[in-house]
Formats: sequence, C-alpha cells, structure tokens
Amino acid sequence: MKKIVECVPNFSEGRDTRKIAQITGEIGKVKDVKLLNVESNADYNRTVVTFAGKPESVRDAAFYAIEMAAEIIDMSQHKGAHPRVGSTDVCPFVPVVHVSMEECVALARSLGREVGEWLGIPVYLYGEAASMPERRVLSDIRKGEYEGLAGKLKDKRWRPDYGPMEFNEQVKRTGATVIGAREFLIAYNVNLDTQDIQIANNISGIIRSSGVIKTNEKGEKVRIPGFLQHVQAMGVFLKEYGITQVSMNLQNYKFTPMQVAFEEVKKQAQIQGVRVTGSEIVGLVPKEALLAAGRFYAENISSSEELITVAIENLGLCQFSPFVPEKKVVEYMLGL
Repeated sequence: MKKIVECVPNFSEGRDTRKIAQITGEIGKVKDVKLLNVESNADYNRTVVTFAGKPESVRDAAFYAIEMAAEIIDMSQHKGAHPRVGSTDVCPFVPVVHVSMEECVALARSLGREVGEWLGIPVYLYGEAASMPERRVLSDIRKGEYEGLAGKLKDKRWRPDYGPMEFNEQVKRTGATVIGAREFLIAYNVNLDTQDIQIANNISGIIRSSGVIKTNEKGEKVRIPGFLQHVQAMGVFLKEYGITQVSMNLQNYKFTPMQVAFEEVKKQAQIQGVRVTGSEIVGLVPKEALLAAGRFYAENISSSEELITVAIENLGLCQFSPFVPEKKVVEYMLGL
C-alpha cells in the first residue's frame, strides 16, 4: 500500500521571490515528493508551502528546505504581521493515505533531532509530537515570538527539545523552529471592509476558542471563552488591499466547518458596523470541507462540482484571485 504524508512548513519570507524559489527548489530536488502549493503574503511576510509523498522522502525534503531557509533568512531583520519565531516558523506532518498519526510523530521527532543537532537551530515539538502537555498548542510556544526568544531560552521551562539552548549568533539569525504532527488544518481568513484593526481584533477575541481575558468587578482577571471551538483567530491589517482580516486556523474543520466560521464572523462584523467582503484559504483544503459548505448554502444540489462552485461563491473565495479547485483541493492535487 502506498503511503502518503503531507508537510506544510511556514517560512518567514513572503516578499523576496528569489529566496522563496530557493527554498521550494530544495523540495523539488527530492524523489517521491510532489510540491503541491506555494502561497506567499507580503503583509504577513510569510510563505506557506505544501508538499506530499513518501514519508521518509517528505522528511528529507523538509530538512533541506529548513536548511536553505536558515541560510538565506536573517530573522534579526525580519518584520511581518504574522506571529513567528524563526526562519522556518513551523513544520507539521499530516497523515494522508495509509499513514498513522504515530508515524507522523516519529517523522517530526526524527526531523527535529536532525535540525537541532546538524543545523544548530533550537527545536520545539508541538501537536501530537509534543514532549509535554504545555507544548501541544503552537501559539503557546510562539508567545513572545522571535523577539522574546533570547529570554525564553534562559527559562528552564522552555528549554528546546533539540538543538542549542543559548541565543548565540547562529540562533540570532535563524530563530527557533517548531516541528510537529497534527490532523488537517485549514488556514482560513475572512475579509472585513475596514482598516480598523481593533474591530478585527475584537471579532477574533469573540470567536476564537481561547476567547479573551477580562477584569471582573472584583478586579480579578478571568477568561471569557469564545463562540467557536477548535478555532484560533487574530486580527491582521493587509496594507496591500487596505482592509483587515480575521485570520483563523480551523484546527478541526469537521467540528467547526468553514461556513460556520464565516457566518459567525459575518454576524459579529454586522454588530461592529462593518461588512464581510469575502474570504480566502491559505494553502490547500480537503474536498469534503468545500462540499460541506456547498451543502450548507444549497440543500438541493448533489453534484460535487456544483457544490464546490456554490461554496466558492457564498464564501467569497475569489475576492483577491480566482479560486481554482484543481490547484487548491488536496485530493485533486494528489490525484486521489
């Protein structure tokens, strides 16, 4: 049986096309690996790369890409709207065909050891590969971002799983890398017709699972949970388009589907006095996620092609550029 694993590394470079090509070129050199998608954002200054193939080959391709990113990205000079902790910010493995989560965990730990020992980059394991419960959530590891890394490395609670434990000259340039294993995640952003980042932040706090921390009448800080489960969210200003986004990670799209997240953001936007103008999917999306959205908006359609068209139209996925299913749906890209 053919095994297929997916890898979705996020690199802290979204503006220099030459550097992005150098990184993805390393992936293209590896046999039994298919480069599926490359999406860059200048405001985020970040590129999300998706590739898949034979497990061992995918791990090797990830190593070479991380190595190249460490050579050509200087984190001490990096600025961008998206949280990040290193030249390769995060690198998750995702089971696709005939691959277990345990196998993805083994890949993550193997890659983490190699990156830490051979490249001299501090590595934190997250998700299903996490070495301790407090490191399961990516955003918890990322707190303080690159700018807080020097202090974090001095904290015994945040010693890396692999690699150097001091902020030396090499680490100053590369930052750290977070490597792990997880189920399929949809990076999903909803666009607002306002430049007011506070509105996007307010909506993000209301909907995300972790909610917000507020002070009650006793002066105590309490956490108010958000409306949507298995959802991370933050507000982002896109200078290129002159709008803000509610930028989300749908960590379990079967529990909180895209259409549910979209409609809730739209509802909260109306309360805030702004409109939702569309949305975008960063990277690839499972076919079933689009079919579920299509069924939500058009109950009497059974054709997969028509349902996907309905989903694209109702979620406004073509606001910035055409949404081409053949280039955005995992199953189509893998020929499944």
